[in-house]
Amino acid sequence: MKVEFAPLNIPLARRLQTAAVFQWVLSFLLLAEVCIGILLLLIIYNYWFLYIPYLTWLYFDWRTPEQGGRRSNWVRSWTVWRYFKDYFPIHLIKTLDLDPSHNYIFGFHPHGVLVAGAFGNFCTNYSDFTKLYPGFTAYLHVLPIWFRCPLFREYLMSSGPVSVSKKSLCHVLSKEGGGNISIIVLGGAEESLDAHPGKFTLFIRQRKGFVKIALTHGAHLVPVFSFGENELFKQVSNPEGSWLRTVQDKLQKVMGFALPLFHARGVFQYSFGLMPYRKPIHTVVGHPIPVRQTPNPTSQQIEELHQTYMDELKKLFEEHKGKYGIPETETLVFK
Repeated sequence: MKVEFAPLNIPLARRLQTAAVFQWVLSFLLLAEVCIGILLLLIIYNYWFLYIPYLTWLYFDWRTPEQGGRRSNWVRSWTVWRYFKDYFPIHLIKTLDLDPSHNYIFGFHPHGVLVAGAFGNFCTNYSDFTKLYPGFTAYLHVLPIWFRCPLFREYLMSSGPVSVSKKSLCHVLSKEGGGNISIIVLGGAEESLDAHPGKFTLFIRQRKGFVKIALTHGAHLVPVFSFGENELFKQVSNPEGSWLRTVQDKLQKVMGFALPLFHARGVFQYSFGLMPYRKPIHTVVGHPIPVRQTPNPTSQQIEELHQTYMDELKKLFEEHKGKYGIPETETLVFK
């Protein structure tokens, strides 16, 4: 394989962008394990004056990810996130104003491999979110397992993510007077295994819990499609039925998260590595679907609203795909 190295005369800004994304990828892949290792070393070497106060505090703080989290505007405003956003770059596109007197659920599609668009748009202060949607607070809901990792959970919460548990969603969507937005990556870990460039496969047909919660709280539904999300990485071929996909599916069911074998470019060369490609991400927020509060929704009401959501999501994709280089023949595939 011929290796294509990056030129030496790359502008400083682009080098800083690469460094910003590199640390983000490493944080995603390794930081939780490092934090667990640090705590274990403190226990093994009996630094009790450090780990006992932290574990005591952790016991009382355990439910915070289900109670709105603990975001830090200082962390969200780190300059590193501006370079992170500009690396791809990441764009947020509004199609219609939202009423801040309501709470909303944004269904984010597709999952991609590392959900870079969702993080860049809703977990940093360098996106256009506050300008496009004044009066709103966005909460990105992620797998609860991340908040069970000591030390790492504090860093994760500082950027704004909260748990995707039912209690967490209900907490966010119960705000009196509205103004909260729950962002849920509906395809979840399972969908990441189908995040191949040029593919638009969404795992949504069996995802109906968010519809029931929307009905219960009267939260309006908004489909969101992030064009370019699946173009950031390539994956080792894993068609359904292959031995690799079978192993990945079994691991996903056991651990709760998937292990896509992804690759793209490196830091100093463009031929291989775990750095995402520099591909633009355009996260388009669709039109809201009004939802009437129904404390005890029937199965029929859930099915009807779920079908309406899928119809609106498909409509959003069809209306905007041409702007972002997707052939007219391409359509969404719902699983």
